[in-house]
Amino acid sequence: MVVDSPRARPTSLLVLAGSVVLVAIVAGLGGLASSTTAEDYGRLQQPGFAPPAWVFGPTWTVLYLLMAVAAWLVWRSGPWSDTRRPLTLYAVQLVLNAAWTPLFFGLGWRGIAFFELATLLVVLIATVITFWRRSVVAGALLLPYVAWSAFALCLNFAVWRLNA
Repeated sequence: MVVDSPRARPTSLLVLAGSVVLVAIVAGLGGLASSTTAEDYGRLQQPGFAPPAWVFGPTWTVLYLLMAVAAWLVWRSGPWSDTRRPLTLYAVQLVLNAAWTPLFFGLGWRGIAFFELATLLVVLIATVITFWRRSVVAGALLLPYVAWSAFALCLNFAVWRLNA
């Protein structure tokens, strides 16, 4: 028998909507750093494995939606006392996520952006582990984000070195 908890009720869909809005805000804040990100990206010397600029928008849209659903699943998985740590790690990685674009594009601090992204990746892996313990699906939903972030770390390093 399934026990009806407040976090499992249909009202939790409001929290899902809030989670989607939160990641949209993070995406927007990162984008405020440079309104010409695609053009800036195109002007940089890039390694052969660099994707075209148009790939980033659709990729991040999917990743942000997966992140929002994952956070919502963790939120639903139990009381705040049990979900506080994973959701706090999630919040930290969101802040780090939002900070990368201003560092890399807005300020042109590619080396600092690399180390910030490495920190993000560590926090993200910790987030996946804690999410996985609350919900296997939530943890799995973050795996594409981990893969993209690891790729982005390699790309950031290569662009930094090529444009130093």
